Amino acid sequence: RRLAAKPATMLLDVFRQHVRLRPRHPLLLFQDQVLTFEDAERLSNRAAWALSRHVGLRGGQTVAVFLPNEPAYLWTWLALAKLGCPMACLNCNVRGRALRHALEAAEATVMLASPGERGQWGVWGV
Repeated sequence: RRLAAKPATMLLDVFRQHVRLRPRHPLLLFQDQVLTFEDAERLSNRAAWALSRHVGLRGGQTVAVFLPNEPAYLWTWLALAKLGCPMACLNCNVRGRALRHALEAAEATVMLASPGERGQWGVWGV
């Protein structure tokens, strides 16, 4: 029903509505950390600014995301959505040929990875 609306209601729109209506409500519980809608909005805005300003991302650029299941994944996804960048989600447990294939299929111009992944495999030039 929401997709049939003109313009379609996107998940980012729903998130922003929750930020306006209930900014201090919990959005995510990770280990002993509670992230509110307001926290996610602030962190994703900072990430979007940094990705735009320092990485030079522009809307339409596909970004490969190679992050573990942690809060940074959420605000990275939101930041990319705010910039209009499609996100190619890569399984952080995949290595070797399967990872190379996923990267090639994604046709991403940028790859975001957690610091622990840097240099552990040789496909950074993709």
